Order: sequence, then structure tokens, then C-alpha cells
Amino acid sequence: MTYRRWFVVGAAFALAGVLIAAFGIFYGNFSPRGYVEDRYSRAVAHDIGDDAEAYTSAKSPSEVAADITGAWEPADQYVDGSGIYLRYDDDSVVILPLAAGSVILLERMSTAYPRYHGIVGGGWGWGRGTTIRGGGPGAGK
Repeated sequence: MTYRRWFVVGAAFALAGVLIAAFGIFYGNFSPRGYVEDRYSRAVAHDIGDDAEAYTSAKSPSEVAADITGAWEPADQYVDGSGIYLRYDDDSVVILPLAAGSVILLERMSTAYPRYHGIVGGGWGWGRGTTIRGGGPGAGK
């Protein structure tokens, strides 16, 4: 093969890579937030101000939680009679029961932590699976 043919083959592979990447960006789920947005129905009436976007499902909270955690493992999870509280690096996913199904609230951790601290207590530390101090021997001293 000549250099020109190698150039054409290389350009074809590069174009294929760009097309695959573009498809992934526009149609992929790269976060728990995107996963919920793609699979559940938007419910603006259940939003909490500008902080939490609401989605609904006909499934029970435990079924919704199993679906979401099956795709995206949370850093922390808290379950009680009021609902299921999932903490991710940047977002929280709170699943509360409705009369016929569930409401799913997506919220940034910066506003979710103060809102739900009374429920989850110290269970939601900051960072992936760590406490605010970071944990470990001698950490924060």
C-alpha cells in the first residue's frame, strides 16, 4: 500500500471513532442523573423549587432503587420508612412513595445534604465512600 491508502484508511477509522463518540455523547447515560432523566417521566409539579427536579414511576420505591443502583452504584444509601436516599459524588437521588408509585428527586449534593441531613444523619459523608475528614489512620489530625 502506498502512503495515500494508509492515510485514507486512517481517516476512515478516525471518522468512525468520531461518529461513535458523538452517538455516545448524545444518546448515552454518563451519570445517575442522565439515567433517571432517560427512564422516568418528568413531573414538574413535584419539583422542590429550583433545587430538585422530580420524576415519577409507577414502580414502588424499592423497585426504582433496584433499577437505579443496578446501573449506578451509589457511594452511600440510606433507607427508612420515608423513602430511599442515594448519594453519588455530585448528585443525590431521593425516591419517595406516592399513592401509585414513586417520585424520584434529583438534586445536587450541595443542597440535598442540608435538606436531608435530619433523615440520613452522618450517613452521607462528602466524597466517594468517605467521611468529611476523609477517614483513615490519622486523617484530619
